[in-house]
Amino acid sequence: MRTRGTGSNPHNRFQPIVTDRQVEDDWYQAPEDDLNPDSLATSVSEEMVKTIISRNQSPDVPFDQSINPYRGCEHGCIYCFARPTHAYWDMSPGLDFETRLIAKPNAPERLRAELDKPGYRCSAIALGVNTDAYQPIEKQRCITRQLLEVLLEYRHPVTIITKGALILRDLDLLSELAASGLCSVRVSLTTLDNDLKRRMEPRTAAPATRLRILRELTAAGVPAGIILGPVIPFVNDHELEAILDAAHDAGATRASWIMLRLPHEIAELFEDWLQRHFPDRASHVMNRIRDLRGGKVYDSTFGNRMTGQGPYAELIRQRFNRKARALGMNLHEAEPLRTDLFQRPGGQQLSLLHP
Repeated sequence: MRTRGTGSNPHNRFQPIVTDRQVEDDWYQAPEDDLNPDSLATSVSEEMVKTIISRNQSPDVPFDQSINPYRGCEHGCIYCFARPTHAYWDMSPGLDFETRLIAKPNAPERLRAELDKPGYRCSAIALGVNTDAYQPIEKQRCITRQLLEVLLEYRHPVTIITKGALILRDLDLLSELAASGLCSVRVSLTTLDNDLKRRMEPRTAAPATRLRILRELTAAGVPAGIILGPVIPFVNDHELEAILDAAHDAGATRASWIMLRLPHEIAELFEDWLQRHFPDRASHVMNRIRDLRGGKVYDSTFGNRMTGQGPYAELIRQRFNRKARALGMNLHEAEPLRTDLFQRPGGQQLSLLHP
């Protein structure tokens, strides 16, 4: 069974010595079907963290607090912007990122400790931003569910982005949070094509399953929308309108989009992926990506990194906005999640301190 997103394990940018392990130690074998490498077992180590809430100051994302229960992600999305973070752990952003994971088993305990701090100010926490909180190992580890239980106990707002069907396991918690205006979910929907999904996001839920996630969340009273992205020139950009149609039919009332980003080692991984899966258009795709980034493979400038710039980026923006308006999506500002209900167990509600 071939279920990994990349066929390579390049050295990370902090590694001074490079060794080629592709053949010598059987780290992986060349795929016979030219699609995915042979399946590799997932190994999981544990990290006892001192803190669990990360603070964000980027103007490009709509949250200032986030929690990631895991490092690395089994989903294997070739384009994942979090891949380069594995370099900080002296591992490769390639196969290591998909197969050598780090779980944070004391995350619920540390979350409780941080929420109990006298100076803590309540604002929505984004759960699973770098790596999916509902990737396959969550089924056994249940760290995400435990975090949701803490957030519900404290009446704390939370947002979730996922492409994993396991989120439906936690409908009981999500619906209770949503009933008090404390939860919203965005499903990452990149394609409606099962074959492309298999190549691009091998261990994620199928497109039809993601639409079912939207329907079941909506039926349970959980506000749900989609993130359409990344938009990849000449790979999935032709699906933009069809994806919005399908999401709307499944109950999504809100949608946003993101252009492909290729920071650090992702550029090498993505170009290799293109050559293996779409050799006929690989150079065409990369040339358009450079057009979007001022002649470079990537531009980290705030305001441009999520959407790119130039005629193609403007065309995608116009197509998206026109279709979303026609469907009645994003017509009103999203109602903010409530922060006035935050309270510590056994303590007083802190609405006056946390407006």
